[in-house]
Amino acid sequence: MKLLFIGDIVGKPGRRAVKTLVPRLREQHGLDFVIANGENSAGGSGITPLIAGEIFADGVDVITCGDHLWDQKEVTELLANEKRFLRPLNYPVGTPGRGSGIFEAQSPRFKGQSLIGVLNAQGRTFIQPPLENPFLLAGEEVKRLRERTKIIFVDFHAEATSEKIAFGRFLDGQVSAVVGTHTHVQTADEQILPGGTAYLTDAGFTGPHDGCLGREIEPVMKKFLTGMAQRFEVAKNRVMLHGAMIEIDDASGRAIRIQRVSESLPAM
Repeated sequence: MKLLFIGDIVGKPGRRAVKTLVPRLREQHGLDFVIANGENSAGGSGITPLIAGEIFADGVDVITCGDHLWDQKEVTELLANEKRFLRPLNYPVGTPGRGSGIFEAQSPRFKGQSLIGVLNAQGRTFIQPPLENPFLLAGEEVKRLRERTKIIFVDFHAEATSEKIAFGRFLDGQVSAVVGTHTHVQTADEQILPGGTAYLTDAGFTGPHDGCLGREIEPVMKKFLTGMAQRFEVAKNRVMLHGAMIEIDDASGRAIRIQRVSESLPAM
């Protein structure tokens, strides 16, 4: 199986990158499945059913989320009705939505369908809100998913590099890939861990890179200079799609290859 994971989609520019580039990447690389983190896709903060529908229509199969899950009130509708939308697994019992799912990847290569498990979890170090222990919950959930498929992708939404590395090592040999999100800076440590799990500390973000993590630079600098609250508008220029492309052995679920993706959208 060949899958593409897209780092945090930021605002309208990020959605434009997905709309323009994903169909081409699917065809160019023979992709079987596409996952995207959409937690910043609505004006740079949160996600709505309308925007999720737009992202699905542009070629994304599953959308994951993170600490900005609740920034748009309409997200409750997504959590209740859309199985292709995942929120972090480690919210307390009773929280709407779900943190993992098993999906069907359809491709001529399979002569039918192949199952893929997708799991979304959130770290606890330097990130709000404080959630349950992702290590304990993910370990049990992965065992459940492996009863139906060995191909499992994990989006670990976390701030601390050490927590991400530890999480990847913890799940090594049990899942096909662990890729981090949240910091919006693509790291250069892509690798196959000893147990066969593809790993990347952070996928980066999809959106305008001529700014500060997708936002206009001036208000960000002003906040650092004055300590005063500012409105962080989404930036506009140098739009890029960041993520990772992973090839997985269908029988064993072990990763064969991981490659960082950094694609530029032509200037308008």
